[in-house]
Amino acid sequence: MTAPALPARSSWLPLLERALVEDIGPGDVTSSAVIPAAMRGQAVVVAREPLVACGLEVTEAVFAAVDASLEVQREWSEGEARERTLPLLRVRGSLRSILVAERTALNFLGRLCGIATFTRRFVRAVEGSGCRIVDTRKTLPGWRVLDKYATAVGGAENHRMGLYDAVLIKDNHIEAAGSVSAAVAAVRATLPPHLRVQVEVESEAQAEEALAAGAEWLLLDNRSVDELRAMAKRFRDRALLEASGGVTLESVRAVAETGVHRVSIGALTHSAPSADVALDVVRGAV
Repeated sequence: MTAPALPARSSWLPLLERALVEDIGPGDVTSSAVIPAAMRGQAVVVAREPLVACGLEVTEAVFAAVDASLEVQREWSEGEARERTLPLLRVRGSLRSILVAERTALNFLGRLCGIATFTRRFVRAVEGSGCRIVDTRKTLPGWRVLDKYATAVGGAENHRMGLYDAVLIKDNHIEAAGSVSAAVAAVRATLPPHLRVQVEVESEAQAEEALAAGAEWLLLDNRSVDELRAMAKRFRDRALLEASGGVTLESVRAVAETGVHRVSIGALTHSAPSADVALDVVRGAV
């Protein structure tokens, strides 16, 4: 898979800078005591498990932020999956600087590789079904652009980035408005026509009401496979159908084969395990 473009540096560099301040504070007391200031060397960042490489440029930016003279060489390409453990990056220069950057670099790399790898498993699980995997807004606060970038590297599609770029009328909106049609009408009366309108529905009657009012997408949340299959048969050609709610790697194929167009999965970002990555100093290498 071709990796998507990394979001603009301005959207994630402040996060990286805060992480370094949080970790380094007034200085690395251990490295300053153990490693002579002039000592140079090499370290390798390794994957200790099969994974999808993600966040290499962000990791490089961590090293550069600590010490611009550090030389970083990539051994993998962004989005590349390997079935055996191999080096991801090599770093040369001041050993003190390398170790100062180590934990922050690995924190970013481990999370992003973990999300991309977990996402890729879901994408592979539905191959051939015609159904697409999408992410949600259940991201780590402050990390949204990077979390969603990682799901895209894994092969998923990004759902809305925030509350501002798409309309999603959910159960609480419907309760407040009084009905599905009232909620959709309120949206249509006040918002620009280019914003797509998605409505969460709990029954075929609600789906009919939403479509009659002008909805284009239907969110079928926490519906059984049988319910999804029936709704897909009735509405697939009239609206984009998105299933969601408690979907796992074990169940996603069955959900995809009901005929829905997309499956949204919050676990891609809120429950992806961090990838096992490490940094090892190479003795004697410069």
